[in-house]
Amino acid sequence: MAQASGRPRYLFVSNGHGEDWIAAAMVRRLGTAGSVEAYPMLGQGSAYADVCPIVGPRASLASGGARTAKGSLRRDVAAGGLRTVPPALKFLRKVRGRYDRVIVVGDMIGVLAAFAVGHRNLFYIDVYKTGSARLYSAAERWAIRKSCDIVYCRADNLAASLRDIGVDARCAGNVMMDTIPYGNYDAASRRTRPLAVTLLPGSRGVTGENLALQVAALRKLPPAVLPDVFLAVAGGLNVDDLAQDAGLQRTPMLSAESGDMGTLSDGRLTIHMASGSAMGNLVAASDLVLSQAGTATTQSLGLGRPSITFVSANDRRSRFLDEQALFGEARIGVPATAEGIAEALQRLLENPDELARLSAIGRERIGPPGAMQAILAALQPERAVVS
Repeated sequence: MAQASGRPRYLFVSNGHGEDWIAAAMVRRLGTAGSVEAYPMLGQGSAYADVCPIVGPRASLASGGARTAKGSLRRDVAAGGLRTVPPALKFLRKVRGRYDRVIVVGDMIGVLAAFAVGHRNLFYIDVYKTGSARLYSAAERWAIRKSCDIVYCRADNLAASLRDIGVDARCAGNVMMDTIPYGNYDAASRRTRPLAVTLLPGSRGVTGENLALQVAALRKLPPAVLPDVFLAVAGGLNVDDLAQDAGLQRTPMLSAESGDMGTLSDGRLTIHMASGSAMGNLVAASDLVLSQAGTATTQSLGLGRPSITFVSANDRRSRFLDEQALFGEARIGVPATAEGIAEALQRLLENPDELARLSAIGRERIGPPGAMQAILAALQPERAVVS
């Protein structure tokens, strides 16, 4: 095994904004136990900034890789998305044998890409499948059995289906709840109203449109009901563009907090912005979320913050229903209209008992943290993992 300075060499492969944050949190916890590099297959990999070196080619898609919208794959292909595949495969082929352990975090895309160019004994952390709707297909089980040494799943029924075919598959909790990003931002000190909501418009190509609709809904609330409002800005997004999309004016940063990105305001509505690296701070200081995000929605529900999510005619209904099988009542689906969002939001803001009921459902459905320590112990079995 090739090692650098006596330390094992790790490559983390992730394929999405949320997956990048999960992997980066693991890298932080590894500390100096290994020499780590990261390959974010999609996007700039901003989650790894100041955490570890980024390697491999950068790729972008019009959809940002999201498959929640109908026809997103077809549009990505039409826009030249297939051109991103050869560089990724070339890089993964080139680094075969360079690392002691290749860790794939995300869905099957990273596993299949690595398998296609000859990687074996992968360490796969599946943060995509929930075990509540679709399980592994026969083809996915075959690919995992051929390419993966250890697999961590979010649900034991998923792990059991892999153990049945001889895969070392484990379930130790929901790693998403171990990897919620917290940063230097005091959201609680900015609270002035009885309740607060965090906006999670996502990190993909339609983020500006999502934010504009969320803001339009907030503007429809009566003044007495209007909550404090926070916005988590995913890495790579242009805040000035978001402000323009939402019809708001941006004020500069007013504090020395590294997570502070200033405010957006129209004179009546003020939105406090923080970087995505402080998303946990915002959600923890809020009572619910308006969310079009993926990983962040799951993490918010697990923290006991119900989510209001709008569903448009362009969304893949099957994907939404698969997720809803896990989330249950804790995620409220509404039409993609300002009126529909505002009605659901006002109903919750005026009903603390209902907020508390949905909060409990979310915590129970998503499950507790605890997977991180088990995963790190498996990655470095010769060391005791310190929390």
